[in-house]
Amino acid sequence: MSVLKRKSIVVGMSGGVDSSMALVLLKEQGWDPVGVSLKYPVWKDKANGLRENICCSAESFRIAANVCKKLGVSHHVFDVSRDFKKEVIDYFLERLKGHKTPNPCVMCNRFLKFKQLLGWANRRGIDHVATGHYARVRKNPKTHRYELLVGRDREKDQTYSLSFLSQEQLKHIVFPLGAYTKQEVYQMAVKRGFEVFLKRKQSQDFCFVSGGSMDSFLTKKIGRREGEVCDDDGKMIGKHQGLHFYTIGQRKGLGFSGGPFFVKGSDAKKNILHVTRHEKELLSREVSLSLCNFIGGKPERPVRVQTKIRYRQAATPGTLYPLSGSRARIVFQKPQRAVTPGQFAVFYRCGVCWGAGEIQ
Repeated sequence: MSVLKRKSIVVGMSGGVDSSMALVLLKEQGWDPVGVSLKYPVWKDKANGLRENICCSAESFRIAANVCKKLGVSHHVFDVSRDFKKEVIDYFLERLKGHKTPNPCVMCNRFLKFKQLLGWANRRGIDHVATGHYARVRKNPKTHRYELLVGRDREKDQTYSLSFLSQEQLKHIVFPLGAYTKQEVYQMAVKRGFEVFLKRKQSQDFCFVSGGSMDSFLTKKIGRREGEVCDDDGKMIGKHQGLHFYTIGQRKGLGFSGGPFFVKGSDAKKNILHVTRHEKELLSREVSLSLCNFIGGKPERPVRVQTKIRYRQAATPGTLYPLSGSRARIVFQKPQRAVTPGQFAVFYRCGVCWGAGEIQ
């Protein structure tokens, strides 16, 4: 992308290699970038293995500030802790209480991260926001709608977690890394004197609480409610401490003799957790969706799509059937394993993310 004159743009700075190289590219392309790091909260409890939010630690702020300083760019820290609790933590706990498996990153992108960055920019008369996500945005000349395209690096493509962005948001968003692979970004960092990023590891924990502390977090926020665990024959084989501690397809940590067992489902009214020895019991041919976000516009008739029902999964072919309101149904060409209520089904056509819906 090239610009004829210097235009201001806010760059979300996490202190990682991706957002830093996004800033470098924009600067080289003639933009006038402003670095903004969002400050999120962390669960303040002795049971939490994290002392600070992994997405916005003191070290990440220091690195982001140093990158901006090296490039002659101003850097700002914007505290959004209160909104994070409302839009991310409350959503996370609400879904678990409803016996669903939430995906906080998807909700965070639309209702917190980009909302806050765009708001910060708008209050200062800046029209564009950029991040280091591996995705692309373009305006369709025929439909005049903004489209979310998969990144060139299919292994790192992040359109799944961006699938709930709105037309109004996409209109103002730039993804400088969409045309690059992760390896090329690392090479870019070395070439421009940012070798520090070769030594940094990215955590996979939920940023608010460490993975090892999640049981303690859920116990304090939701509690425990003992119930029966039943096998394929309806026989009780043990006890569970709360349905919110389990997810469809889970095998690890069950610990029942005679297995291995997999979580098949639950009966919320009777507080029963159903498990199975047979993985074929986890297969589903279709999925019902609600709260759908149709980036490409809601289709008027059934359409062929490629669908992901989890982030790291390869897209699978199927047919999307639009229903009334923001609902839809997808029938897969081949049955899919562990379709999980609360997660998101993200659908694609010809490399374009058409949208997503919450699995019911």
